[in-house]
Formats: sequence, structure tokens, C-alpha cells
Amino acid sequence: MTIDIVTAINLALSQTLQNSANTVLLGQDIGKCGGVFRVTEGLQTKFGTKRVIDTPISESLLAGMAVGMSTHGLRPIVEFQFMGFLYPALDQIINHLARMKNRTRGRLSCPSVLRMPYGGGIGAPEHHSESTEALLAHIPGLKVVVPSTPTQAYHLLIEAANCNDPVIFLEPKRIYRSVREKLDTEPTATSASQPRVVIPGNDLTIIAWGAMLHDTIEASKQLNRQGIYPEIIDLVTLSPLNLTLAYESVSKTNRCLIIHEACESFGVGAEVGYRIFDHCFNYLEAPVKRLCSPDITIPYSKMEHHYYPQINDIIQTSQALVEY
Repeated sequence: MTIDIVTAINLALSQTLQNSANTVLLGQDIGKCGGVFRVTEGLQTKFGTKRVIDTPISESLLAGMAVGMSTHGLRPIVEFQFMGFLYPALDQIINHLARMKNRTRGRLSCPSVLRMPYGGGIGAPEHHSESTEALLAHIPGLKVVVPSTPTQAYHLLIEAANCNDPVIFLEPKRIYRSVREKLDTEPTATSASQPRVVIPGNDLTIIAWGAMLHDTIEASKQLNRQGIYPEIIDLVTLSPLNLTLAYESVSKTNRCLIIHEACESFGVGAEVGYRIFDHCFNYLEAPVKRLCSPDITIPYSKMEHHYYPQINDIIQTSQALVEY
């Protein structure tokens, strides 16, 4: 039987609650209602109201509770309803959650997971479609990860829950239920947070993550018909960056395209692109390119397809790089 990403995350949360008595879930409507996207459905019934806690509508409170709980022996997993609702919590996240270990010279730490749906593609208004991961990736002390498949989401969340530092767990809601596969619960030989080659190729390297990874895979099928075979890398972890795999790939393909649905300026793609340029300069036969959204506020649903990179955009940009 195949499952989707929502079910995989639910199973990972259930497994973590069962294995760790110190783990608690916090969030708005996560208990009785099962959360906005029903990711936590059934968990309060199974584990009780002291382990799966419905909270008031206060994102700052959620992050503050995570700080207090995690410094006193608990391991909170917090759900923010949407990434665009996160901003009132940034004071607690940046000034305390991310800095506690450094501030106390390791005496205290904040083992916690902050889960949030991010990105667009579901026809929701602006605050429900944010992709501002660069804000969080810029903060020392935070680990930022993005799953792109059910199995990856399952293992990545279990790893995050066992991490002794705060982890931002970004869930690409556009593929919450559209990407399905048979779940493999066996532990992987390598960490689920490491970048991976999704499709090998020789003509150019394409780096993507989350929902855009699947658009990239679809574009590659059409590129293959034209005799172009890109190597596709799922970045997985946005911070701290591990680009060893990308360097090896670009040294082979001599071209690189980075794709994300966040705004182009000052995004993760800019940092990835510069590091590849700096490390692989002698191998490059074309400029490192980014394919991102424009630097404007996310439009309403009828205009979304004009905002986010589309499959045809990926195809055309890839063709231009190969022909450069």
C-alpha cells in the first residue's frame, strides 16, 4: 500500500511519541481537529491531552513554550499552521531557541522541532503560501530541512526529533497528498538529511528541493526526449549546507541550475550558486543559473502559475544552459 507525505509524518510523530516519553506535540487545533491539514489526526486520542496539546492562537507563545520545555528535559515538536504565521515567533526563535547552547556554553540546549507547511500551489492567499526559508537558514544554531517524499519525510522527522538542537521542518504542502509511495521504515544507511542524487545524468546539474523537485523530475522526462540528461539533486538540508555531492556533480556536468519557489533575491539559491561558482569555477562551461519566483508578494490563486517557476521554464532554462 502506498501512502502520502501527510500520513508519513503522522506515522513518524506517532513512532516518536511512542519511543520517547519526553516528546510532546504543541500547536493550534492539533489535538481534537488533527491540525489544518490533518497531519496529527488521531494522535491526541492515542497519546492523551498531556502529550498532544492544543494551544491558544499565539505563535510567540508556541516558540516560547518550546524554549522552556526543551531547556528542562522535554523534546517539543511544534506545529505552526502556515509558514506565514511564523513571524511573531521569530523573537523567541532567533534570540533564544537558536542561541541557548552558545549562550550557556553548552550547559543548556533546545532539542525541538518546529514543523510548518510552506510554499504555494493550493490556491491560498499570501500568508498561507510563503516560502521565506532564507530567513531561517540565515540564523546560526538552526537546522533547516525540507522533505520531498513520504519515506524521506518519515525518516527526516524522526531524525529531527532525536536531534539535540532546534530543527525547522518545512513541509511542502503542494505535494502533501499528491506524492505517494510505499513507505520503507527501515533505517537508512546514511542520514536522511543528506543531499541525494535523484536521477543521474551528464549534461547539467539541477538542484532543487521540496515541491519543485517533482516539477524538475517531470521536466527532465521531456528533456530526455530531446537528448538532454540532467543530473537532479535533492538538497534536503538548507542549513547547514552540504554541497559535496553538488560539487562532484558540477565537476562532471560543467553546468548548474538551481530551482526554488522562494523569491530570487537573497534566497538559498544565491548562496548555493555562489559556493558552486567559487568551488567549481575551473569546471564551469556556462554561468550558474537560478530559476526562482520574482521579488514580489505572492499573488492570489488565479495568478500563481505566473509567479512560481513552471515545468516549461525549467525545460527552456535547461536547454539554454546546455546550448551555451
